Amino acid sequence: MVAATSPRMRRLHVPLWELLDPREHGPAMAWSAALALVAAVLVRAAGWPLWQASALAVAMMVPVFGAKWLADRRRFGDAVTVLGILVVLQGFHGLEHVAQWIQYHILRWPSFISSGLISAANAEWVHFVWNWAVAATVAWLLWRGIRNRWMWALLAWSVAHGAEHTYMMVRYLQVLDEFRALGVTGVSAQGLPGFFGRDGWLATSPLTQDSFVCRAPGLTTAVRLDVHFWWNIGETTLLLVAAHCRMRRGALPGEGA
Repeated sequence: MVAATSPRMRRLHVPLWELLDPREHGPAMAWSAALALVAAVLVRAAGWPLWQASALAVAMMVPVFGAKWLADRRRFGDAVTVLGILVVLQGFHGLEHVAQWIQYHILRWPSFISSGLISAANAEWVHFVWNWAVAATVAWLLWRGIRNRWMWALLAWSVAHGAEHTYMMVRYLQVLDEFRALGVTGVSAQGLPGFFGRDGWLATSPLTQDSFVCRAPGLTTAVRLDVHFWWNIGETTLLLVAAHCRMRRGALPGEGA
């Protein structure tokens, strides 16, 4: 059974909040977030790189989120709890892309150092594994009975997103092999374009060059950072709507532990 939430939230009718509400873990989550922020600022002031300070802050938040998700599992069952975990993790992943966008477009950092809050995670294999993990999780949720048109759209979007990262991963490995054949070491192939954007497959393929596809705004001209910013905006939006629709339906059979 779906647990009751606060009177104010019942009045506002926000089903998604039922999934995200920290409930009894609210005070601990607030204190944990405050301490994580203070710790990140202090270690950054002490000379730690931004990504290490950010990773420390995230690590400090893990225990309280873990406690919330264990409580959610008892309250909602496995499938809805996994849905909630995916919303939070995809939200953080989207925040990384927002940070990259701000660094590049507002702070005017070069693209090769506009790597978000945890730059060590801005690696080709991390993107590849993460995006296919999201697609696999969405497929599992559909199998477990969390089905609505937004979930199916999310599956299609996440598979397409994963396919582009597969293309980029293959290109990445090919370029590394070419570097090794030339005796070049210590050079990364990170940041190669995918299907879309500047120098991507659509922009360079004889099948699409000079076609109406290349005249679509940004489709063959956007930098990689922008392309994947919009990939993740779409993915996060579909996930939030799908989760909202699921929680609006209340407790359903077949989704328990």
